[in-house]
Amino acid sequence: MRSNLLFIGLLAAAGAWAQAPGSSSSVRINLPPDSPVTLVSADWGELRATPRGGAMQLDLRAALQLRNAGPRRVRGITLLVLAQNTTPGGKASVSVPSLDVGPGEVFPVRVDLRLLRPLGGGPLVEVGLDGVLFEDLSFFGPDRLNSRRLMTAWELEARRDRRYFRSILEARGPEGLRNHVLAALARQSERPRLDVRMARGGRATNAEPEREVQVAFLRLPDAPVEPVTGLARISGNEVRAPRIEVRNRSDRTVRHLEIGWILRDRQGREFLAGSVPAGVSLAPGGRASVAPETALRVSERAGQPVPLEGMTGFVSQVEFSDGKLWIPTRHALADPRLERLAAPSPEEQRLTEIYRKKGLPALVEELKRLL
Repeated sequence: MRSNLLFIGLLAAAGAWAQAPGSSSSVRINLPPDSPVTLVSADWGELRATPRGGAMQLDLRAALQLRNAGPRRVRGITLLVLAQNTTPGGKASVSVPSLDVGPGEVFPVRVDLRLLRPLGGGPLVEVGLDGVLFEDLSFFGPDRLNSRRLMTAWELEARRDRRYFRSILEARGPEGLRNHVLAALARQSERPRLDVRMARGGRATNAEPEREVQVAFLRLPDAPVEPVTGLARISGNEVRAPRIEVRNRSDRTVRHLEIGWILRDRQGREFLAGSVPAGVSLAPGGRASVAPETALRVSERAGQPVPLEGMTGFVSQVEFSDGKLWIPTRHALADPRLERLAAPSPEEQRLTEIYRKKGLPALVEELKRLL
């Protein structure tokens, strides 16, 4: 009887919340008084709350219009969307890279998220500012999500890729640019479509015995940090406990790096499984062992496990103690394996999407407009 009453109460609460999308009791937008962006409008097209045990599953679909209220051009923004700070699944973020928003200009931010929160009073969801990145790479915000590093990397990639696309236009003309974009779109469509899940902690249940394998490396010529040796454990479709020894080849102290993983299955197929971040304190010329508590589990999109055979690592990002970042050059990304496997940057996706939707003249105009 008690469980029935609880379920009825959850349904009633869900119904009340779902009927009041965008009201002050449902969603609260918190921007600091000195925020460089201000809210113009919020269209809460859909906010649904569904009972899930003793919690609520929130499906949030919204369109925000924000204004650049400062004197500098905005290149990126990250919003923190919070339903509950401690419950798993209770917070998420929305990041928009590759912006070019001048002072006084209005720009959209789409919010399309699923969150979990326990029952209780107060607003269902709070939307706050985690950070804004400006044209000069300065940053505003609390940076709780390390969005400064993420957006700075995106902006450096954007500048790199715009220069690269422009160099192709200048050297080969519009038709040469068209051929390059068509090749990039073909690579995007041919990249393996697998489900790679990252999990912290111990080993998942797996029938196959665990074995230790040596990690191979791609050494990018200009990378300030060099991988030296590495081991990992593989069991079935899971690789875990990678341990990599790295050396700082630069004359600056390194405080953060990311290792990209290329996994190989038993059929010899390779695919990029993303990057694993690691905080370090690595003096010039020094060595350190990087051992993130990470497991990667690989499946086909239909859910069928993909048995793994080996892995290759490469340094995909480095942050120095002064906050400056290193990212791979386009020359390094031209390595045949990386060119075939690596996901395009957000900026490359944006540029190729301009070509796909609006045609070559629109892409040429965009490259001439931006640095």
